[in-house]
Amino acid sequence: MAEVKRNSKKLYRSNKDRMVAGVFGGLGEYLDIDPTILRLSWVLITIFTGFIPGIIAYILAAIIIPPQS
Repeated sequence: MAEVKRNSKKLYRSNKDRMVAGVFGGLGEYLDIDPTILRLSWVLITIFTGFIPGIIAYILAAIIIPPQS
């Protein structure tokens, strides 16, 4: 039978690469993307869609995504 490799990456808020709550640092580690690109994208999307939805999404992500232990 063939072996199946599973990706055991888990999404956590980063302790080492954090600006506010570590959401984009952890997301960048999970997706192997520079967190600065994610932060800039979030700022642009938040500005162009109105500030409230982006801020609410960030707060929800900070509450839902567990911290790195």
